[in-house]
Amino acid sequence: MRSALTVAGSDSVGGAGIQVDIKAMASVGVHAATVITAVTAQNTCEVVEIFPIPLEMIQAQLDAVLKDCDIKAIKTGMLYSADIVHVVVDTLEEHEVPLIVDPVMISTVGDSLSDKTLKRALIDDLLPICELVTPNKYEAETLAGMQIKSEDDAMLACELIGKQGSSVLLKGGHMDTKNIVDYLYLSSTFTEIKNPRLNKAGHGSGCVLSAYITANMANGLDLMSSVYKSRALMQEAIASQYVIGQGELVVNPNVSDGRDKVKFPVLDAIDSVAGKLCDMLPQKLILKNGINIAFATENAAGPEEVAAIDKRLVVHNGMLIKNGPAKFGAAEHLSYVLLEVMKADPKTRCIMSLVDSPEIEDIMEEVGFTVSKFNRKGNLSIAEMTKDAISQNKKHIPDAIIDPGTSKDMRMINILGKDPEDILNKVNAIL
Repeated sequence: MRSALTVAGSDSVGGAGIQVDIKAMASVGVHAATVITAVTAQNTCEVVEIFPIPLEMIQAQLDAVLKDCDIKAIKTGMLYSADIVHVVVDTLEEHEVPLIVDPVMISTVGDSLSDKTLKRALIDDLLPICELVTPNKYEAETLAGMQIKSEDDAMLACELIGKQGSSVLLKGGHMDTKNIVDYLYLSSTFTEIKNPRLNKAGHGSGCVLSAYITANMANGLDLMSSVYKSRALMQEAIASQYVIGQGELVVNPNVSDGRDKVKFPVLDAIDSVAGKLCDMLPQKLILKNGINIAFATENAAGPEEVAAIDKRLVVHNGMLIKNGPAKFGAAEHLSYVLLEVMKADPKTRCIMSLVDSPEIEDIMEEVGFTVSKFNRKGNLSIAEMTKDAISQNKKHIPDAIIDPGTSKDMRMINILGKDPEDILNKVNAIL
Protein backbone atom coordinates (compact mmCIF):
# COMPACT_ATOMS: atom_id res chain seq x y z
CA MET A 1 0.00 0.00 0.00
CA ARG A 2 1.21 3.51 -0.77
CA SER A 3 2.00 5.84 2.11
CA ALA A 4 1.64 9.57 2.64
CA LEU A 5 2.68 11.70 5.60
CA THR A 6 0.58 14.26 7.41
CA VAL A 7 2.30 16.79 9.68
CA ALA A 8 -0.46 18.41 11.70
CA GLY A 9 -2.17 18.93 15.03
CA SER A 10 -4.33 16.51 16.99
CA ASP A 11 -8.04 17.32 17.26
CA SER A 12 -9.61 15.82 20.39
CA VAL A 13 -13.08 15.77 18.84
CA GLY A 14 -11.78 13.79 15.84
CA GLY A 15 -13.23 15.98 13.11
CA ALA A 16 -10.09 17.73 11.87
CA GLY A 17 -6.30 17.55 12.02
CA ILE A 18 -4.40 14.29 12.24
CA GLN A 19 -7.49 12.25 13.02
CA VAL A 20 -9.43 13.26 9.91
CA ASP A 21 -6.33 13.17 7.69
CA ILE A 22 -5.91 9.48 8.50
CA LYS A 23 -9.55 8.79 7.65
CA ALA A 24 -9.49 10.78 4.40
CA MET A 25 -6.28 9.17 3.15
CA ALA A 26 -7.51 5.69 4.05
CA SER A 27 -10.74 6.28 2.12
CA VAL A 28 -8.75 6.49 -1.12
CA GLY A 29 -6.47 3.58 -0.26
CA VAL A 30 -3.42 5.35 1.19
CA HIS A 31 -1.71 4.60 4.50
CA ALA A 32 -1.24 7.77 6.57
CA ALA A 33 1.94 8.16 8.58
CA THR A 34 1.75 11.02 11.09
CA VAL A 35 3.82 13.67 12.79
CA ILE A 36 1.88 15.49 15.51
CA THR A 37 2.83 19.15 15.95
CA ALA A 38 0.37 20.14 18.67
CA VAL A 39 -2.31 18.64 20.89
CA THR A 40 -5.54 20.59 21.08
CA ALA A 41 -8.44 20.37 23.50
CA GLN A 42 -11.36 21.26 21.25
CA ASN A 43 -14.86 20.24 20.27
CA THR A 44 -17.43 21.34 17.71
CA CYS A 45 -18.00 24.62 19.57
CA GLU A 46 -14.57 25.91 20.65
CA VAL A 47 -10.83 25.41 20.95
CA VAL A 48 -10.20 25.21 24.70
CA GLU A 49 -6.44 24.80 24.85
CA ILE A 50 -3.38 24.17 22.66
CA PHE A 51 -0.18 22.38 23.69
CA PRO A 52 2.62 22.61 21.07
CA ILE A 53 4.72 19.44 20.94
CA PRO A 54 8.39 20.05 21.92
CA LEU A 55 10.57 20.67 18.88
CA GLU A 56 12.88 17.74 19.56
CA MET A 57 9.89 15.39 19.61
CA ILE A 58 8.61 16.76 16.30
CA GLN A 59 12.06 16.21 14.83
CA ALA A 60 12.19 12.68 16.22
CA GLN A 61 8.82 11.85 14.64
CA LEU A 62 9.91 13.19 11.25
CA ASP A 63 13.19 11.30 11.35
CA ALA A 64 11.56 8.04 12.42
CA VAL A 65 8.97 8.05 9.64
CA LEU A 66 11.13 9.31 6.78
CA LYS A 67 14.00 6.97 7.62
CA ASP A 68 11.79 3.89 7.42
CA CYS A 69 8.87 4.56 5.06
CA ASP A 70 8.63 5.14 1.32
CA ILE A 71 6.54 8.30 1.57
CA LYS A 72 4.98 9.31 -1.77
CA ALA A 73 3.46 12.68 -0.76
CA ILE A 74 3.39 14.94 2.31
CA LYS A 75 0.89 17.45 3.66
CA THR A 76 1.20 19.97 6.46
CA GLY A 77 -1.74 21.25 8.45
CA MET A 78 -1.59 23.01 11.80
CA LEU A 79 2.04 23.99 12.45
CA TYR A 80 1.24 26.63 15.09
CA SER A 81 4.56 28.54 15.25
CA ALA A 82 7.61 29.65 13.29
CA ASP A 83 9.82 27.34 15.35
CA ILE A 84 7.80 24.32 14.26
CA VAL A 85 7.81 25.51 10.63
CA HIS A 86 11.60 25.74 10.69
CA VAL A 87 11.98 22.17 12.00
CA VAL A 88 9.62 20.89 9.31
CA VAL A 89 11.24 22.87 6.49
CA ASP A 90 14.79 21.87 7.45
CA THR A 91 13.75 18.22 7.19
CA LEU A 92 11.34 18.19 4.25
CA GLU A 93 13.39 20.30 1.84
CA GLU A 94 15.73 17.32 1.51
CA HIS A 95 12.93 15.02 0.28
CA GLU A 96 11.88 15.10 -3.39
CA VAL A 97 8.20 14.29 -2.92
CA PRO A 98 5.12 16.50 -3.47
CA LEU A 99 4.40 18.76 -0.47
CA ILE A 100 0.87 20.10 0.01
CA VAL A 101 0.44 22.95 2.49
CA ASP A 102 -2.88 23.59 4.20
CA PRO A 103 -2.04 26.94 5.89
CA VAL A 104 -4.13 26.36 9.02
CA MET A 105 -4.47 29.50 11.14
CA ILE A 106 -8.06 29.63 12.41
CA SER A 107 -10.49 26.82 13.32
CA THR A 108 -13.94 26.44 11.80
CA VAL A 109 -15.45 27.96 14.95
CA GLY A 110 -13.21 31.02 14.63
CA ASP A 111 -10.56 30.31 17.29
CA SER A 112 -6.87 30.85 16.53
CA LEU A 113 -4.71 27.80 15.85
CA SER A 114 -1.42 29.69 15.52
CA ASP A 115 0.78 32.18 17.27
CA LYS A 116 1.88 35.54 15.85
CA THR A 117 5.11 34.14 14.36
CA LEU A 118 3.46 31.64 12.01
CA LYS A 119 2.47 33.87 9.08
CA ARG A 120 5.96 35.12 8.27
CA ALA A 121 7.47 31.64 8.54
CA LEU A 122 4.86 30.19 6.19
CA ILE A 123 5.52 32.87 3.56
CA ASP A 124 9.30 32.97 3.83
CA ASP A 125 10.17 29.35 4.51
CA LEU A 126 7.41 26.81 3.82
CA LEU A 127 5.65 28.06 0.68
CA PRO A 128 8.88 28.22 -1.40
CA ILE A 129 9.38 24.44 -1.02
CA CYS A 130 5.78 23.27 -1.48
CA GLU A 131 4.04 22.12 -4.64
CA LEU A 132 0.59 23.37 -3.68
CA VAL A 133 -0.90 25.60 -0.98
CA THR A 134 -4.67 25.39 -0.27
CA PRO A 135 -5.88 28.55 1.52
CA ASN A 136 -9.48 29.56 2.11
CA LYS A 137 -10.44 33.20 1.60
CA TYR A 138 -9.27 34.37 5.03
CA GLU A 139 -5.98 32.47 4.86
CA ALA A 140 -5.38 33.81 1.34
CA GLU A 141 -5.98 37.37 2.52
CA THR A 142 -3.45 36.86 5.30
CA LEU A 143 -0.80 35.30 3.05
CA ALA A 144 -1.29 37.80 0.21
CA GLY A 145 -1.63 40.85 2.48
CA MET A 146 -4.82 42.09 0.80
CA GLN A 147 -8.59 41.85 0.94
CA ILE A 148 -10.45 39.62 -1.52
CA LYS A 149 -13.72 41.16 -2.69
CA SER A 150 -13.90 40.06 -6.33
CA GLU A 151 -12.70 37.53 -8.86
CA ASP A 152 -9.85 39.84 -9.86
CA ASP A 153 -8.82 40.09 -6.20
CA ALA A 154 -8.85 36.30 -5.90
CA MET A 155 -6.59 35.91 -8.93
CA LEU A 156 -4.19 38.59 -7.73
CA ALA A 157 -4.01 36.92 -4.31
CA CYS A 158 -3.12 33.61 -5.97
CA GLU A 159 -0.34 35.28 -7.95
CA LEU A 160 1.06 36.94 -4.82
CA ILE A 161 0.93 33.72 -2.79
CA GLY A 162 2.45 31.66 -5.59
CA LYS A 163 5.14 34.15 -6.62
CA GLN A 164 7.89 31.90 -5.23
CA GLY A 165 6.89 29.00 -7.44
CA SER A 166 4.16 27.06 -5.68
CA SER A 167 0.76 26.35 -7.16
CA VAL A 168 -2.27 27.73 -5.31
CA LEU A 169 -5.78 26.36 -4.80
CA LEU A 170 -7.86 29.25 -3.42
CA LYS A 171 -11.01 27.66 -2.03
CA GLY A 172 -14.22 29.57 -2.69
CA GLY A 173 -16.40 28.33 0.15
CA HIS A 174 -16.23 31.60 2.08
CA MET A 175 -16.87 33.80 -0.94
CA ASP A 176 -20.24 35.33 -1.74
CA THR A 177 -21.12 33.46 -4.94
CA LYS A 178 -24.11 31.36 -5.98
CA ASN A 179 -21.90 28.41 -6.87
CA ILE A 180 -18.60 27.66 -5.18
CA VAL A 181 -15.73 28.73 -7.42
CA ASP A 182 -12.24 27.51 -6.51
CA TYR A 183 -9.26 29.07 -8.28
CA LEU A 184 -6.39 26.78 -9.22
CA TYR A 185 -3.25 28.73 -10.11
CA LEU A 186 -0.91 26.26 -11.81
CA SER A 187 2.03 27.06 -14.11
CA SER A 188 0.96 30.73 -14.25
CA THR A 189 -2.47 29.69 -15.56
CA PHE A 190 -5.84 29.97 -13.81
CA THR A 191 -8.48 27.25 -13.85
CA GLU A 192 -11.88 27.84 -12.26
CA ILE A 193 -13.40 24.78 -10.60
CA LYS A 194 -17.13 25.27 -10.12
CA ASN A 195 -19.41 23.17 -7.90
CA PRO A 196 -22.95 23.63 -6.58
CA ARG A 197 -23.02 25.31 -3.19
CA LEU A 198 -24.26 22.88 -0.55
CA ASN A 199 -24.92 23.58 3.10
CA LYS A 200 -22.08 25.30 4.96
CA ALA A 201 -19.01 23.05 5.08
CA GLY A 202 -18.51 21.78 8.61
CA HIS A 203 -15.59 21.08 10.91
CA GLY A 204 -12.51 19.68 9.15
CA SER A 205 -13.33 20.61 5.55
CA GLY A 206 -9.94 22.17 4.80
CA CYS A 207 -8.07 19.25 6.35
CA VAL A 208 -10.10 16.70 4.39
CA LEU A 209 -9.57 18.40 1.02
CA SER A 210 -5.81 18.75 1.44
CA ALA A 211 -5.60 15.15 2.69
CA TYR A 212 -7.50 13.90 -0.37
CA ILE A 213 -5.17 15.85 -2.68
CA THR A 214 -2.09 14.49 -0.90
CA ALA A 215 -3.37 10.91 -1.02
CA ASN A 216 -4.29 11.15 -4.69
CA MET A 217 -0.82 12.45 -5.52
CA ALA A 218 0.65 9.58 -3.48
CA ASN A 219 -1.39 7.30 -5.72
CA GLY A 220 0.36 8.68 -8.80
CA LEU A 221 -2.08 11.29 -10.07
CA ASP A 222 -0.68 14.60 -11.27
CA LEU A 223 -1.54 17.82 -9.45
CA MET A 224 -4.39 18.87 -11.73
CA SER A 225 -6.04 15.44 -11.65
CA SER A 226 -5.57 15.18 -7.88
CA VAL A 227 -7.27 18.53 -7.30
CA TYR A 228 -10.22 17.72 -9.58
CA LYS A 229 -10.78 14.27 -8.11
CA SER A 230 -10.40 15.55 -4.54
CA ARG A 231 -12.78 18.42 -5.11
CA ALA A 232 -15.41 15.98 -6.39
CA LEU A 233 -14.93 13.85 -3.28
CA MET A 234 -15.38 16.98 -1.14
CA GLN A 235 -18.85 17.52 -2.56
CA GLU A 236 -19.78 14.07 -1.25
CA ALA A 237 -17.99 14.69 2.05
CA ILE A 238 -19.92 17.91 2.64
CA ALA A 239 -23.23 16.46 1.44
CA SER A 240 -22.91 13.59 3.95
CA GLN A 241 -21.51 15.56 6.93
CA TYR A 242 -22.99 14.63 10.28
CA VAL A 243 -23.64 15.73 13.87
CA ILE A 244 -21.38 14.62 16.75
CA GLY A 245 -21.75 17.56 19.14
CA GLN A 246 -23.66 20.75 19.83
CA GLY A 247 -21.76 23.01 17.43
CA GLU A 248 -20.49 22.65 13.86
CA LEU A 249 -21.34 19.59 11.78
CA VAL A 250 -18.37 17.33 10.98
CA VAL A 251 -17.38 16.70 7.35
CA ASN A 252 -17.52 13.01 6.41
CA PRO A 253 -14.10 11.94 5.06
CA ASN A 254 -15.11 8.34 4.39
CA VAL A 255 -16.18 8.75 0.78
CA SER A 256 -14.31 7.46 -2.25
CA ASP A 257 -14.65 6.08 -5.73
CA GLY A 258 -14.11 2.37 -5.24
CA ARG A 259 -13.21 1.95 -8.91
CA ASP A 260 -9.87 3.63 -8.29
CA LYS A 261 -8.77 0.94 -5.85
CA VAL A 262 -7.85 -1.33 -8.77
CA LYS A 263 -5.13 1.17 -9.64
CA PHE A 264 -3.16 0.88 -6.39
CA PRO A 265 -1.72 -2.62 -7.05
CA VAL A 266 -0.74 -1.50 -10.56
CA LEU A 267 1.32 1.41 -9.22
CA ASP A 268 2.92 -0.72 -6.51
CA ALA A 269 3.88 -3.45 -9.01
CA ILE A 270 5.52 -0.91 -11.34
CA ASP A 271 7.43 0.73 -8.48
CA SER A 272 8.68 -2.59 -7.13
CA VAL A 273 9.91 -4.03 -10.43
CA ALA A 274 11.41 -0.71 -11.57
CA GLY A 275 13.60 -0.72 -8.48
CA LYS A 276 14.82 -4.24 -9.28
CA LEU A 277 15.51 -3.28 -12.90
CA CYS A 278 17.67 -0.36 -11.74
CA ASP A 279 19.85 -2.84 -9.83
CA MET A 280 20.22 -5.39 -12.62
CA LEU A 281 20.22 -3.69 -16.05
CA PRO A 282 23.58 -2.84 -17.69
CA GLN A 283 23.91 0.60 -19.28
CA LYS A 284 24.28 -0.91 -22.75
CA LEU A 285 20.57 -1.78 -22.68
CA ILE A 286 19.45 1.74 -21.83
CA LEU A 287 18.29 4.12 -24.56
CA LYS A 288 19.90 7.56 -24.68
CA ASN A 289 16.74 9.20 -23.35
CA GLY A 290 15.99 6.41 -20.89
CA ILE A 291 13.69 3.40 -20.84
CA ASN A 292 10.32 2.67 -19.26
CA ILE A 293 8.01 -0.07 -18.08
CA ALA A 294 4.24 0.34 -18.35
CA PHE A 295 1.45 -1.70 -16.76
CA ALA A 296 -2.26 -1.33 -17.53
CA THR A 297 -5.29 -1.88 -15.36
CA GLU A 298 -7.61 -4.68 -16.45
CA ASN A 299 -9.66 -3.64 -19.48
CA ALA A 300 -7.81 -0.32 -19.72
CA ALA A 301 -9.56 2.03 -22.13
CA GLY A 302 -6.88 4.70 -22.60
CA PRO A 303 -3.39 5.93 -21.61
CA GLU A 304 -4.81 7.39 -18.39
CA GLU A 305 -5.29 3.80 -17.20
CA VAL A 306 -1.72 2.74 -18.02
CA ALA A 307 0.93 3.43 -15.36
CA ALA A 308 4.65 3.92 -15.98
CA ILE A 309 7.63 5.60 -14.34
CA ASP A 310 7.29 9.36 -14.63
CA LYS A 311 10.22 10.77 -16.66
CA ARG A 312 11.50 7.21 -17.28
CA LEU A 313 14.41 5.18 -15.93
CA VAL A 314 17.57 7.08 -16.81
CA VAL A 315 21.32 6.82 -16.31
CA HIS A 316 22.55 9.44 -13.84
CA ASN A 317 26.16 9.59 -12.63
CA GLY A 318 26.77 6.11 -13.99
CA MET A 319 23.74 4.55 -12.30
CA LEU A 320 20.28 3.62 -13.58
CA ILE A 321 17.68 5.43 -11.47
CA LYS A 322 13.94 6.05 -11.42
CA ASN A 323 13.51 9.65 -12.54
CA GLY A 324 10.10 9.85 -10.87
CA PRO A 325 7.35 7.78 -9.23
CA ALA A 326 4.99 5.34 -10.90
CA LYS A 327 2.21 7.43 -12.39
CA PHE A 328 -0.77 6.94 -14.69
CA GLY A 329 -0.43 8.51 -18.13
CA ALA A 330 3.38 8.73 -17.90
CA ALA A 331 4.36 6.78 -21.04
CA GLU A 332 2.15 7.74 -23.96
CA HIS A 333 4.01 5.89 -26.75
CA LEU A 334 4.29 2.61 -24.83
CA SER A 335 0.67 2.99 -23.73
CA TYR A 336 -0.62 3.09 -27.31
CA VAL A 337 1.37 0.00 -28.23
CA LEU A 338 0.18 -1.84 -25.12
CA LEU A 339 -3.47 -0.87 -25.58
CA GLU A 340 -3.41 -2.27 -29.12
CA VAL A 341 -1.79 -5.48 -27.86
CA MET A 342 -4.51 -5.81 -25.22
CA LYS A 343 -7.17 -5.78 -27.92
CA ALA A 344 -5.67 -9.05 -29.17
CA ASP A 345 -4.89 -10.45 -25.71
CA PRO A 346 -6.37 -8.65 -22.67
CA LYS A 347 -4.07 -10.64 -20.36
CA THR A 348 -0.91 -9.08 -21.85
CA ARG A 349 -0.94 -5.88 -19.78
CA CYS A 350 2.74 -4.96 -19.45
CA ILE A 351 5.42 -3.59 -21.79
CA MET A 352 9.01 -2.47 -21.39
CA SER A 353 11.46 -0.69 -23.71
CA LEU A 354 15.14 -1.63 -24.12
CA VAL A 355 17.90 -0.81 -26.60
CA ASP A 356 17.85 -2.99 -29.70
CA SER A 357 21.05 -4.55 -31.02
CA PRO A 358 22.01 -7.59 -33.15
CA GLU A 359 23.48 -9.15 -29.99
CA ILE A 360 20.20 -8.87 -28.06
CA GLU A 361 18.23 -10.18 -31.06
CA ASP A 362 20.50 -13.23 -31.19
CA ILE A 363 20.02 -13.89 -27.48
CA MET A 364 16.24 -13.63 -27.80
CA GLU A 365 16.34 -16.21 -30.58
CA GLU A 366 18.54 -18.51 -28.44
CA VAL A 367 16.16 -18.41 -25.46
CA GLY A 368 13.16 -19.09 -27.69
CA PHE A 369 11.42 -15.72 -27.71
CA THR A 370 8.90 -15.08 -30.46
CA VAL A 371 9.80 -11.73 -31.98
CA SER A 372 7.93 -9.43 -34.38
CA LYS A 373 8.97 -6.16 -35.98
CA PHE A 374 7.36 -2.78 -36.63
CA ASN A 375 7.04 -1.74 -40.26
CA ARG A 376 8.45 1.81 -40.34
CA LYS A 377 8.53 2.07 -44.15
CA GLY A 378 4.91 3.10 -44.57
CA ASN A 379 3.18 6.07 -43.01
CA LEU A 380 1.46 3.91 -40.39
CA SER A 381 0.14 4.92 -36.99
CA ILE A 382 1.40 3.25 -33.79
CA ALA A 383 -1.83 1.25 -33.64
CA GLU A 384 -1.46 0.08 -37.25
CA MET A 385 2.20 -0.88 -36.76
CA THR A 386 1.33 -2.79 -33.59
CA LYS A 387 -1.55 -4.62 -35.24
CA ASP A 388 0.73 -5.61 -38.13
CA ALA A 389 3.45 -6.80 -35.72
CA ILE A 390 0.95 -8.96 -33.82
CA SER A 391 -0.30 -10.53 -37.07
CA GLN A 392 3.25 -11.69 -37.93
CA ASN A 393 2.95 -14.40 -35.28
CA LYS A 394 -0.46 -16.02 -35.62
CA LYS A 395 -0.19 -18.43 -32.68
CA HIS A 396 0.08 -15.95 -29.80
CA ILE A 397 1.24 -12.50 -28.78
CA PRO A 398 5.01 -12.14 -29.38
CA ASP A 399 7.41 -11.90 -26.45
CA ALA A 400 8.95 -8.82 -28.03
CA ILE A 401 8.42 -6.33 -30.83
CA ILE A 402 11.45 -4.72 -32.45
CA ASP A 403 11.00 -1.05 -33.28
CA PRO A 404 13.67 0.16 -35.76
CA GLY A 405 12.78 3.74 -34.82
CA THR A 406 13.20 6.83 -36.93
CA SER A 407 16.96 6.96 -36.31
CA LYS A 408 19.77 4.67 -35.11
CA ASP A 409 19.54 6.10 -31.57
CA MET A 410 15.84 5.23 -31.42
CA ARG A 411 16.13 1.48 -32.17
CA MET A 412 14.37 -0.34 -29.34
CA ILE A 413 12.86 -3.62 -28.27
CA ASN A 414 9.43 -3.65 -26.65
CA ILE A 415 9.25 -6.62 -24.27
CA LEU A 416 5.66 -7.79 -23.66
CA GLY A 417 4.35 -9.67 -20.63
CA LYS A 418 1.36 -10.42 -18.43
CA ASP A 419 2.60 -8.20 -15.59
CA PRO A 420 5.83 -6.55 -14.33
CA GLU A 421 7.10 -9.80 -12.77
CA ASP A 422 6.65 -11.56 -16.12
CA ILE A 423 8.65 -8.77 -17.78
CA LEU A 424 11.34 -9.12 -15.11
CA ASN A 425 11.65 -12.86 -15.84
CA LYS A 426 11.99 -12.20 -19.57
CA VAL A 427 14.64 -9.56 -19.01
CA ASN A 428 16.54 -12.00 -16.77
CA ALA A 429 16.43 -14.53 -19.57
CA ILE A 430 18.25 -12.26 -22.02
CA LEU A 431 20.87 -10.84 -19.63
